[in-house]
Amino acid sequence: MYVKRSFSILLSVLMILFSLPIGAKALTAEDISAPSAILVEGDNFNILYEKNSHKKRSVASITKVMTVLLVMEDIESGKISLKDTVTASKHASSMGGSDIWLEEGEQMSLDDMLKATLVASANDAAVALAEYTEGSEDAFVKRMNTRAKELGMKDTVFKNCNGLDEEGHYSSAYDVALMSAELIKHTKVFDYTSIWLDFLRDGKTQIVNTNKLLKSYNGITGLKTGTTSEAGSCISATARRDGMNLIAVSLGCDSTNERFKSASTMLDYGFNNFGIKVPEKVKIDIIKVNKGMKKELSLIANEPKSILISKGNNDKIDTKVNIPDSIDAPVKQDRVIGEIEYNLNGKLVEKVKVKAKEDIEECSFANSFRYLWAFLVSL
Repeated sequence: MYVKRSFSILLSVLMILFSLPIGAKALTAEDISAPSAILVEGDNFNILYEKNSHKKRSVASITKVMTVLLVMEDIESGKISLKDTVTASKHASSMGGSDIWLEEGEQMSLDDMLKATLVASANDAAVALAEYTEGSEDAFVKRMNTRAKELGMKDTVFKNCNGLDEEGHYSSAYDVALMSAELIKHTKVFDYTSIWLDFLRDGKTQIVNTNKLLKSYNGITGLKTGTTSEAGSCISATARRDGMNLIAVSLGCDSTNERFKSASTMLDYGFNNFGIKVPEKVKIDIIKVNKGMKKELSLIANEPKSILISKGNNDKIDTKVNIPDSIDAPVKQDRVIGEIEYNLNGKLVEKVKVKAKEDIEECSFANSFRYLWAFLVSL
């Protein structure tokens, strides 16, 4: 008993001396059985672990992450609405694999089609959504590939909107993480990905979520599973704890249990060893204006983003404000006046631009006369 206690005390002392949190051992390729995998902090896309993350592979129904992303973007832009009625075409109803057995001409709300796509991974519902938003699946897939390029997804080519095996249709763990990070910016998606069991067709059709981590992992929020003979078992798992969003992608696993284990192991590693901290906002008020119709210029700066920190390492965030004491008129609103630097342990991690909050004209006879005339007219 004495020996065990002495060892425990010694271990605690060593942890303090070296500032290492418990569980800080880095993940290795042997810890994650998935052939391709990645773990990222979702808000700023900090990579915490990766294994063959750029290897091009079939990704099965994880393809639907991009499908749903485009639908969510269209909803937020006002192009379509959750209350819209979507009619299943002959093409949509012909899909195989996981589906909700849509019949040609059958109608459902867009809300229910989204639910079927995300909860039941319904291939037919995904196609119905694609056709409704762009007129045809081909047009929608073209848009998927365009959006993929915009997001920097260099390992991806989409051939369909649901992920059924098709020659030339592939992505990578890295690219899946990229589009997953973009999708979870649309927090409405969690209303669907958090559903365990629900019903469609007025209670006649039961759907159960394919993401079993909903029942077993603390903080899980989504996102999408996928399985085909070519892709194997895949998952993009999202979870949130203490304000930090993590995304764990596992591709090409031999079984569903293996994909869930790989994802949960990565998530555990992330939550055990990392956290986020939002720096205090620096107070920026005014600077002097030379030769202007006003003597002072109001400034504005965006809120700083959250910064990834290592637990137990006493990470320190310092700020440095780089703005001049004064500026010459004229000044246009939104003109960049300076910047605020945020440094983590002496290393620059973020810059925030400081901008002019208003226009200030140059002091001239014409401007002065115009202001005087406007004042007299208002009397």
